Amino acid sequence: MPLDTTLPPLSRQFVSHFGEMGSKWGINRTVGQIYALIFISQRALNADEIADTLEFSRSNVSMGLKELQAWRLVKLRHQSGDRREYFEAPGDVWEIFRVLAEERRRREIEPTLSMLRMALLESPGNDAERHAQERMRQMHELIDRLMTWFDDVQKLAPETAMQLMGMGATVTKVLEFKDRMTGRSSRSKEE
Repeated sequence: MPLDTTLPPLSRQFVSHFGEMGSKWGINRTVGQIYALIFISQRALNADEIADTLEFSRSNVSMGLKELQAWRLVKLRHQSGDRREYFEAPGDVWEIFRVLAEERRRREIEPTLSMLRMALLESPGNDAERHAQERMRQMHELIDRLMTWFDDVQKLAPETAMQLMGMGATVTKVLEFKDRMTGRSSRSKEE
């Protein structure tokens, strides 16, 4: 069944927005729009359908699909009797979030943690280097703690993770109550 290459206004708005946001997220506009189209499509799409719908060159679509595959954001499908490759997004938005988070971690956070670990092994030569190293230690500690928390959240069932996210203000109140009961002062909102 051929795709109607005329996107309805709501779909066009979503695709356009994803293109704009893509540049803010570190991918180009074309890749963002290709992903948005695949994401909202009712069925897997081939590169020609994507190019026709978005009015992109076939080569731009091909390069965009390769990038999306490298990010593990699209899955390649073959259809019986058709030699073309078809692409679809994972159906579960939680799975998409997990893949994005894992890829960003692998590409951005792990190299930073590695660099910080190496810097912390160095012997500082003066006060300025000791100060810089202490600041790097603090950054390493925070990122490492966040990644440990992220690993724990990744293990949760999607329903449980959604409940946890919905508890943000409640958890804050419980922790503030605990701090008051133990005599610890929590950070003021004015800091």
